[in-house]
Amino acid sequence: MTSILLHPTYFPTIETFVAIANTDSVTFEVFDNYQKQTYRNRCYIYAANGKLQLSVPVIYTQKNRQLYQDVKIANTYNWQDIHFKSLESAYRTSPFYEYYIDDIKPLYTESFDSILDFNLACFEVICEALQLDITITKTENFEKEPEDSLDYRYLVNAKKDTVLQFDNYTQVFNAKHGYINNLSILDLLFNEGPSALAYLEAQNAI
Repeated sequence: MTSILLHPTYFPTIETFVAIANTDSVTFEVFDNYQKQTYRNRCYIYAANGKLQLSVPVIYTQKNRQLYQDVKIANTYNWQDIHFKSLESAYRTSPFYEYYIDDIKPLYTESFDSILDFNLACFEVICEALQLDITITKTENFEKEPEDSLDYRYLVNAKKDTVLQFDNYTQVFNAKHGYINNLSILDLLFNEGPSALAYLEAQNAI
């Protein structure tokens, strides 16, 4: 039985979900220090003008270290409405947008206090959409070198592109900008629908 250790992120990358789909269980790291410029609070989608970053605003200062689980969302910004409209603009013509959007919309209408809770809610919605049945646990302390799980926490780094090239699938704006690799899982879900899980399982795991 294989287990992997991951950071919960905002609608994770396809690379992250390839790892998840090819393991038996996932342990989420919840005792790490928060770091900026990671997928903890950002994801990338395919919009009309190409790759678009969606970032959840957080209340955070580098002067004082904060645990990821303690970082609050800056809900004074109208980010939920902006993100939802961006998804609608990018994917409303995709084959499976209408099929999944009603399950995703509550994430942008309900109030979330912490970025960790929001990311875990996003993950739950995606697992249900993919019909992915997987065992999920959370860390009870921070281990620099975990003994019981494969350490994939490095996948949280948004500044480092994956070296893996995944199989092409049809994306909404292929004709304009070509295929874009390793976007948010939302891109795969809206374009491939029920075939998304089989796609993930067919890719080479890390």
